[in-house]
Amino acid sequence: MSLLATSAFPQRNSAKPNALFTLGAEVTNISGHCLWVLVDDEELALPFSEFPWFRSATIDQVLNVVRPSGPHLYWPDLDVDLSLDSIRHPDRYPLQAKF
Repeated sequence: MSLLATSAFPQRNSAKPNALFTLGAEVTNISGHCLWVLVDDEELALPFSEFPWFRSATIDQVLNVVRPSGPHLYWPDLDVDLSLDSIRHPDRYPLQAKF
């Protein structure tokens, strides 16, 4: 299984209007406290204290990430949909659910 997941919805390349490209995201590391996702050339940390949905997930569930659009990541096995802004600035998006 490849760690690189690509979107099922190809996007148009604005530099080459007739060319298509896919958006990718890759889980690069998982520890007891955090997971890291590579999006384009930026590696983002998702601490379990801020993103508790991943704490008890299996490795396969965490690795199965897709990027359906530029600013969103989706983990279909966990039904978790996160905006990149919420990962970069979790303080702006307080948790609504109790875990």
